[in-house]
Amino acid sequence: MLQSLDLLPTLLDGLWVTLFITVGEAMVAVVAAFAAGLARLSRHCWINILALVYIDVFRGTSALVQLFWGYFALPLLGIRLDAMTVGIVVLGLNIGAYGAEVVRGAIQAVPVEQYEAALALNFNERQTMWRIILPQALLAMLPPFGNLLIELLKSTALVSLITLGDITFQGQLLRTATLRSTEIFSLVLVLYFLMALGITSTVRWLEQRLAVGRDYGGLS
Repeated sequence: MLQSLDLLPTLLDGLWVTLFITVGEAMVAVVAAFAAGLARLSRHCWINILALVYIDVFRGTSALVQLFWGYFALPLLGIRLDAMTVGIVVLGLNIGAYGAEVVRGAIQAVPVEQYEAALALNFNERQTMWRIILPQALLAMLPPFGNLLIELLKSTALVSLITLGDITFQGQLLRTATLRSTEIFSLVLVLYFLMALGITSTVRWLEQRLAVGRDYGGLS
């Protein structure tokens, strides 16, 4: 194992790129998930339809093809984005489409009595959603969101196919230069596992903090 330490500097260069992309994708995914999830509950038909189209398109097509379309096809339509932006936006929107259904399901899981209590307190719809419903639904969202964040982390490996120097890309370069495939990709696996472990630990910590005195979306 010590003989493999000379490979770490190059892999760590890619690690920082992977972490940066993961954080960027997570921000896009969370915004898209909440926007589309809330839109799916809208009383306005056209808002609901737009959200449904977004969710179905991104869930029903390959993330790799979406990435290629954003990087290779968009420039032909006059829209040029750098590889980093394409990776963050496309993969973030991809995971956000799955997250939208998590948001919608968690909100719908909150018992109707909570809405009735808000009405009794003379809350309007916005106050009811932000002060009563979302704080409870958030607990139900956290475990599946944690799974989606891990999937998001693993999907960052796809950006190596549009020339971004993430950890997978650097591993491929090292393999070509040294032919030490077993050592290189064993280290890559360990680094991905450690990042995933960090996400899991963070989500569990948030879950424990938010769970104090509350139920999971009103469910015991």
